[in-house]
Amino acid sequence: MTDPVDPVLLEIVSAALVSVAEEMSVTVWRTSRSTTVRELLDYSTAVFDAQGRNVAQAARMPVHLNSMEICLQHIAAHHIPLDDWAMGDVIVTNDPYCGGQHLPDFIAFKPVFRDGVRIAITCVLIHHVDVGGGAAGGYSPRAVEIFQEGLRLPPVRIVRAGKMQDDLFATILQNVREPDTFRGDFLSQIAALEVGARAVRRLADRYGAQALARIGAALLDHAEHGMRAALSALPDGTYRAEDHVDGDGIEEGAKRIAVAITISGSDIALDFTGTADQAKGPINATLATTTSAAYYAVIAACGVTGTVNAGCYRPISVTAPEGCLVNAAFPAPVSMRMLPGHKIATCVLRAFAQVMPDRIPASYYGTTFNHAVNIRHADGRRQVYFDSELGGWGAHPDADGPNALAAGFHNGQNTPVEMIEALFPIRFTAYGLLPDSGGAGRTRGGLGLVREWEFLAESGLLNSAFDAFTSRPYGLDGGQPGRGGRLSVTRDGATTPLPAKTNGHPLQAGDIVRMETPGGGGHGDPALREPQAQADDLLDGYVRGG
Repeated sequence: MTDPVDPVLLEIVSAALVSVAEEMSVTVWRTSRSTTVRELLDYSTAVFDAQGRNVAQAARMPVHLNSMEICLQHIAAHHIPLDDWAMGDVIVTNDPYCGGQHLPDFIAFKPVFRDGVRIAITCVLIHHVDVGGGAAGGYSPRAVEIFQEGLRLPPVRIVRAGKMQDDLFATILQNVREPDTFRGDFLSQIAALEVGARAVRRLADRYGAQALARIGAALLDHAEHGMRAALSALPDGTYRAEDHVDGDGIEEGAKRIAVAITISGSDIALDFTGTADQAKGPINATLATTTSAAYYAVIAACGVTGTVNAGCYRPISVTAPEGCLVNAAFPAPVSMRMLPGHKIATCVLRAFAQVMPDRIPASYYGTTFNHAVNIRHADGRRQVYFDSELGGWGAHPDADGPNALAAGFHNGQNTPVEMIEALFPIRFTAYGLLPDSGGAGRTRGGLGLVREWEFLAESGLLNSAFDAFTSRPYGLDGGQPGRGGRLSVTRDGATTPLPAKTNGHPLQAGDIVRMETPGGGGHGDPALREPQAQADDLLDGYVRGG
């Protein structure tokens, strides 16, 4: 434990460091190019201390934030030691087997120096719209090894002593389908790192570098104390649960995810022994993704308040057999790592429901509806349209699940249809809540979405990385599961259902693409639902009569 720090000062500096991360986040939002970043907000920012520990972060994506430190520590231990990082350097990687998660996520770190001494590291992670490979957007459902998924960059200095390595940057741009968009998003990423670095230096000027380091260490200890207090309030024991990912798109059959959580005093261990072997197709996750999902679920279940930083992770250990679905071995494909990632979270939360049944809701939609279209215009121009959808949340013991809520493990946002129509040859024909998609229960699961659009360009190829078509979001305490997802294309009045993992389905002008996302699970016996609540559901159109 560090020496005591005045609590008022601790609170002030904690808020200041979070503000640094938020300032970086706003910089990315204001200067980026793609709808993936500007609208979906598929990026994250954080501040690390000089030792590479995450001390503050913006309110962005837990899937990113919980694994940033894992990546940084891997780089420092196996590639570029922290003592070799110099003023003006920016180190970047997207390699899942170097502590990353999947290839579209480029994570960049910038060391911050004051008087020649490293005092902090700023970090920005962005999901880029395309990284080459066998499918637009980086999600190739037919990939059987990571080499087919796109450009894989080991930890390297993209900026050295303040100078962009133009030859390396040109090599990256040469390998992506949307080089102008990638360039804009990446330069936004680099600029935000410096915005954060300047803000940290201002804090060091005000409080002193040594004091800032001491306060950072105290913030980590404070978060650890809060996490341990929450765990200590729970009964010791081992609790088990499982969930499933739909097939990998290549081989038939659902893939099991199993977890045993063991609470012992103020420590918790999560063991994923019993999980299915890694898949042939790209629904695998590295241990970084699994650890990130586990951290999210534990912190959410325990209701930890205050600043969330790496101190929260100290009481949590995560293990999984190498070569299983949630600890894939190189060179397994991992582009759809969010599909097991969500189910890791729902699996852990299901185990927690045995510990605190009055707190844990039924399963949320439990997937990410990532999809991309490789568009070809009549004049030969090409575009990549990438987007993601969400679904309904599980019912709480005391309340219905929220409809179509973006939160939780990924915390993605909605891309406005007006923005999409302005940029891409797409015209929306339907967008709204999906009746009867929430699981029945004493409290009802939230509704999923229907999102339907007409394709207007000459031709295109549709790829989807969907799940929860058959492995529906579970209910709790007698509640029914939410309805699973669906995907279809209608051409000349004939509708063709498509699988969750669709690879290069051809589109032509006039085709109608329809996506229906899963609803959340219900909670409690449906027969015990209040009559007034049932009447309201009918009146609001959440359920259909008959």
